[in-house]
Amino acid sequence: MNLLNSNFVRAAAVVVGVAASATIAHAGQISGAGATFPYPIYAKWAQAYQAKTGMGLNYQSIGSGGGIKQIQAKTVTFGASDKPLKSDVLDKYGLAQFPMIMGGIVPIVNVEGIKPGELVIDGETLANIFLGKISKWNDPEIAAINPGVNLPSKSIAVVHRSDGSGTTFNFTNYLNKVSSSWKSTVGSDTSVQWPVGIGAKGNEGVANMVKQTGDSIGYVEYAYAKQNALSYTKMKNKEGHVVAPTSDAFQAAAANADWAHAPGYRLILTDQPGAGSWPITAASFILMYKKPVDDKASSEALKFFEWAYHNGGDAAASLDYIPMPMSVVKMVEDTWQKDIKDSHGKALAFR
Repeated sequence: MNLLNSNFVRAAAVVVGVAASATIAHAGQISGAGATFPYPIYAKWAQAYQAKTGMGLNYQSIGSGGGIKQIQAKTVTFGASDKPLKSDVLDKYGLAQFPMIMGGIVPIVNVEGIKPGELVIDGETLANIFLGKISKWNDPEIAAINPGVNLPSKSIAVVHRSDGSGTTFNFTNYLNKVSSSWKSTVGSDTSVQWPVGIGAKGNEGVANMVKQTGDSIGYVEYAYAKQNALSYTKMKNKEGHVVAPTSDAFQAAAANADWAHAPGYRLILTDQPGAGSWPITAASFILMYKKPVDDKASSEALKFFEWAYHNGGDAAASLDYIPMPMSVVKMVEDTWQKDIKDSHGKALAFR
């Protein structure tokens, strides 16, 4: 059993994966649902937080689209999404939004003889593979950026998400920026009409599908690739430099993020400038009601997030996520005090 899967098993006692209830969770219980991208670190934080406070976390890793639907339906205390919502949508539902963690999305491959990091891919080539324009691993376009690599004459099996996914949103947002063909035919969203490929549910589903399917390619949050020992690719970034998926490369892409001037903290970190920037870097966001259905449950959720911001950096780094800078944490905490109020109009306690 690899580390990630063992984390899932250990986390099961903390992050209880139950079906959504018809009404919001019990008062004082932290319940959330959504993005699979941050699930490994949420599970790790939840274990540590429960050990310290006795408070558990019920987080359903169902994809960003599911998380948005559940918070809008008021069946959870918080939703999680890798697709940041626009201000008009936040206003329509009375939601506050803030970034919780950053990380990298990586192409993963299962091609006999190809080791992790051996294959290089650029944006245009990646788009052409997912468009079905490139269907063989030894296609001249792939061979041109991989001199010396023994590429097989095998058909490429494309694997993509089948559920509403913030990982898909960021992946297709990147392809939109680097490929006019992709932009004009497929576009960018949590769900798109894929030209080719096999669908799989969640980051874990795509990781497992690629692992089980020879000559395949998919895309996952880096922790899923690393902990499942999958072969990831290096990528050629916006400035033409070949970079590996590392914490430094994700941090380089996030370095220019101007959170202070982004309404609702809505920033998309794909295709950022910088010689060392990873091209498909993303943030994951939390959605909560400004006027909570359950004051105590929302207060407990904020206490968990506050603890994670200040105590979860090492755990995040161990899984190659990028913690939010303390300057951003201070802004987020100010937002909590200003925008999230209890039934008496007072700011919710989070310390």
